[in-house]
Amino acid sequence: MKVDFENLSSKIKALLYDYMKIQTFTGTANERLVEDFFVKHFENIPYFKEHPDYWGLYKIEGDVFDRSVCWAMVKGSENPENAVVLIHHYDVVGIEDFKTLKDYAFSPDLLAEELLKNQEMLNQEAREDLLSGDYIFGKGGCDMKAGGSIQYSLLEEYSKTLDLTGTVIVISVPDEENLSAGMRGAAVLLSELKKAHGFNYKLMINSEPHQRKNPEKGIYSLGSVGKLLPFVYVRGYMSHAGKAFEGLNPDNIMAEVIRRTELNMDLSDAFGNECSPPPTWLNVKDSKALYDVSMPLSAFGCLSVLTLTSTPSEILEKIKTICEESFAKIIKEMNASYLEFRRRRGEKEESLPWEVCVNTFSDLMKEAEDSCGNSFDELYQSKFNEVKEKFHIGEYSIIDSNFKLVEFLLELVEDTRPRIIYGLVPPYYPCTSNIEYEKNDEKIKNLTDVLNEFTFKEFNQIYDREYFFTGISDLSYVSMSDPETVRHSIERSMPLFGELYDIPFEEIHDISMPMINIGPWGKDFHKLTERVLKEDTLVRTPRILNHAIEFILDQPKK
Repeated sequence: MKVDFENLSSKIKALLYDYMKIQTFTGTANERLVEDFFVKHFENIPYFKEHPDYWGLYKIEGDVFDRSVCWAMVKGSENPENAVVLIHHYDVVGIEDFKTLKDYAFSPDLLAEELLKNQEMLNQEAREDLLSGDYIFGKGGCDMKAGGSIQYSLLEEYSKTLDLTGTVIVISVPDEENLSAGMRGAAVLLSELKKAHGFNYKLMINSEPHQRKNPEKGIYSLGSVGKLLPFVYVRGYMSHAGKAFEGLNPDNIMAEVIRRTELNMDLSDAFGNECSPPPTWLNVKDSKALYDVSMPLSAFGCLSVLTLTSTPSEILEKIKTICEESFAKIIKEMNASYLEFRRRRGEKEESLPWEVCVNTFSDLMKEAEDSCGNSFDELYQSKFNEVKEKFHIGEYSIIDSNFKLVEFLLELVEDTRPRIIYGLVPPYYPCTSNIEYEKNDEKIKNLTDVLNEFTFKEFNQIYDREYFFTGISDLSYVSMSDPETVRHSIERSMPLFGELYDIPFEEIHDISMPMINIGPWGKDFHKLTERVLKEDTLVRTPRILNHAIEFILDQPKK
């Protein structure tokens, strides 16, 4: 397959600079600005003028911002049913840390000039990289419009050849940095394309930037870490601060749960020499909006748990145990304090009335349903619709929406005793890898060896391999073996699942394919000093991607 690599570098750079100019802040309507850029690019390519049904904008069903998945494909003259899919995301995070340089955040050359004038804003490594001239600085260049520009440019090259074997599809998606609405929509699109064209998906290639432990060795990722957001809601018992033993402060229990889970390696997965980072809390608050002298009624929060092999059920079972142990410890400590308090007052021994009570969200739902009888469905749906509307207009976050529903259910039950409710907040990212695929597919098993032979010959460089990209990526929605079990586990634990947030488990199962991340070397994702190596972006990565595609699709060598 002939690719004009001599001219490709300049095309990639020009496309990247134009792509970066579009300020596609994640979770905003600005992400739609990419759609005009995409259309203007592909409508001028002869192949896509001739095949208007081979590219387009695929609306994401029910999307609050009416965003689309951008897609295009080139079908070969031989074995067009065998397809390789290239994916990237085009949303970017905010630029708050750019301070006085916000006006230059999306213009690499201007930003470099300004950074040279303000080197005190940079650490030593970033300063050295800036002075070297070897990197492209700018928001979204590294994460991940460099990868997208490479993919678009390669697809245009493939559209010019008459002897392509197989099919190459490029998918670009919004919302990866938020809830991955784009990739969840892309799974549905790929399922529809499979039915329409009879595709046999051979491999998905993501082009997220990789980080290097050794400057001389890149990294291929053969899968992606999973992510869950377990929530913990603690309902206490209100009391005046001067009568502390008459109440139960939920902040006390929540603090113990946090202490037992934050960076807890028992909640971290290991596979070979790979290990998921331990959990950390992303949101914690209590229900008090104003100051008064009473303790809060409730406290709640959610923590990020990254997985390599654990299922949602396994993680939630561990959360349940931690909640029970935390509750029991606080009651024991409170009773010890109460005993000493009464002793000092000359009063007889007495225990507090509190008992451990830990429920799943589905337990609470059943309890509320039993309390309300036939009126429950109408009451709950009305509240859900109210929460959904406020989420869509931006009054509630996804986390606020979750806790509003939990609080509503607690108001419906007659039992006022303190308790913990636990479950899941969106999003959910399944952990995925090529571990099983390598057992039955020789090409997938040998892929990284073949690529390393190529990179050693061409660049005198080899790449390490890992099974899990720990930066969290859209590759989570590429493969699934048991969609029914996973769906059941999620829908029982996640209050917002179904209407406000959904995952197309069946479509993911339908398109399931091996995967790999092949992206340029980048540094400082999401930061002022975000940058990507020019040599990787303009020279190496395009050639590696092309070699992988040729190998998987059995492209004849010319």
